[in-house]
Amino acid sequence: MIEMIAALQPLVVGVVLIWSARVKLFSRHAAAAAGRSALVRLVGPDRALPAYRLLGGVELALGGLLLLPPVLRSEGVAATVLSAGFLAYLGYARRVAPTSSCGCLSASTAPVSGRGMARAGLLVVAGGLSVLAGGGWLAALAARPVVGVTVLVGELAAVVALSPELDRAWLLPLRQLRVRLTHPLRGGSGVPLLATVQQLQLSDAYRRVASLLRSDVREHWDDDGWRFVLHAARFQGRPVTAVFAVPLADAQPGSVRVAVVDDATGHTLLRLAGTPPAAGPHLAVVPA
Repeated sequence: MIEMIAALQPLVVGVVLIWSARVKLFSRHAAAAAGRSALVRLVGPDRALPAYRLLGGVELALGGLLLLPPVLRSEGVAATVLSAGFLAYLGYARRVAPTSSCGCLSASTAPVSGRGMARAGLLVVAGGLSVLAGGGWLAALAARPVVGVTVLVGELAAVVALSPELDRAWLLPLRQLRVRLTHPLRGGSGVPLLATVQQLQLSDAYRRVASLLRSDVREHWDDDGWRFVLHAARFQGRPVTAVFAVPLADAQPGSVRVAVVDDATGHTLLRLAGTPPAAGPHLAVVPA
């Protein structure tokens, strides 16, 4: 198994290097990306762009050699040295120019971070494994295609996940999809959570226990026409949960109720009922 993984590393490193070279050599934003990078501090503002282009040329040449047969041990050594250089550069940039942009896999602005350094470390490991490759990546894929494709997809996904400059391409759309599916500002009733919090904070029940609260809203859910809103609190020196009940159909602050529940035992230590409606649910005594 380790032999097959090692044989696939030239393909992984080669693809990443060629992708990185594409940005440095062919992007119309390459000059701006170079100007935002730590190369300005390292080689000076006038040499930053030529150094950026030169690095792209090295990446393109080495990436092409890694992808094309035959696989030579010297190519793996060169890939390892280059990846180690990336890691050292990122460490330098984080120390002397923490606000500089990485400029590695995209022209987008992305400050040097632990994720980028972890990506460089992953490439160092991949380059080191490629030195051990006993055969070409094409033969390894042909011998065990399912396992090989799984390894490749997993490694390339890790590279993307560790690349802050690529977040706009996958992480932002994923977050937008989650917002569309979960509607975080709405409970099941369609009443915005913000409206509930405003009603809650204007209530007498909230004012009477406000000094006990130790958190913002921790949890909320809707049940039988009521929205239950939980806050962490302390009461008589013990950790408790303040459980507010806010009617969804009544916008009056006076109708808000609250119970203070002991976190350790689940016992209700304090219960304050609002004014109308006079009839309402009894707050369940549940562990927080």
